[in-house]
Amino acid sequence: MPMYAALLYTSDLDWSAPEQAGWMQEYQVFGKEAAEHIVGGKALSPTSTATVVRVVGARGGEVVVSDGPYAETKEALTGFYLLECADLDEAIALAAKIPSAWDGAVEIRPVLQLGNS
Repeated sequence: MPMYAALLYTSDLDWSAPEQAGWMQEYQVFGKEAAEHIVGGKALSPTSTATVVRVVGARGGEVVVSDGPYAETKEALTGFYLLECADLDEAIALAAKIPSAWDGAVEIRPVLQLGNS
């Protein structure tokens, strides 16, 4: 069965903060309703905790590390689900039930099956 990544874009926030409790309940409801399709997923820490790594030049070049998000945006990647669905239409129907779609966006991408993975 095909697998899809559902990338959650919301305001940059801390999911563990007490003020997110209401939203977390909504995600728990989604998790129960879609349990047969959810292969994995996690919430991500705020972008202020991000570290960006670049290599200048080819392999073995200078490693440049910077703090903070890769880009400043209104919405940030704040979590993801891996969904196993019959097709893109089913993945879209599930994505519409993810709370991020109500106050942000959910990007659906097919997962490539490479090698033995």
